[in-house]
Amino acid sequence: MPSRVDPDEVRSAVLAVVPWLSGGGEPPERATLAAAVRLSLRMLAQLAPGRSVEVRVPPFAAVQCAGGVRHTRGTPPNVVETDPRTWLELVSDRLDWSDAVASGRVAASGNRADLSHWLPLVRFP
Repeated sequence: MPSRVDPDEVRSAVLAVVPWLSGGGEPPERATLAAAVRLSLRMLAQLAPGRSVEVRVPPFAAVQCAGGVRHTRGTPPNVVETDPRTWLELVSDRLDWSDAVASGRVAASGNRADLSHWLPLVRFP
C-alpha cells in the first residue's frame, strides 16, 4: 500500500506552479510539474479510495480511485483524462469541473467519472 500523502507537501508542490497557472510565470521545470501532478493524483486516490474510476494525466501519472465496481482488465468503464495544466487548475480551484468538461479540456466517460465532489484539492488565498 502506498504511503499516505502529506497535504502540506501537495500544497507546496501545487503552489510551486501557481504563477504559471495564473498566467504570470514561466512554465515550470518538468520535474516540478510532474511532482505537482503526481502528488495531487495520489491525494485524490487517498481522499477517494477505490478502483472504479481511472484518472489519467499524461505523461505523468494515472490513478484509480472512487468506490464502486472494481476495474481489473482492459479499458476501464469510468475514465477521466486531461492535460497537466488543466488538472492543476482543477486541483487549485482555478477551473470549475463542469466548465472543464463542457469545454472539452477534460474527457470524462462513464457514469462515475464526475470528480467534482473531490475538487479542488487545495485552495489558495
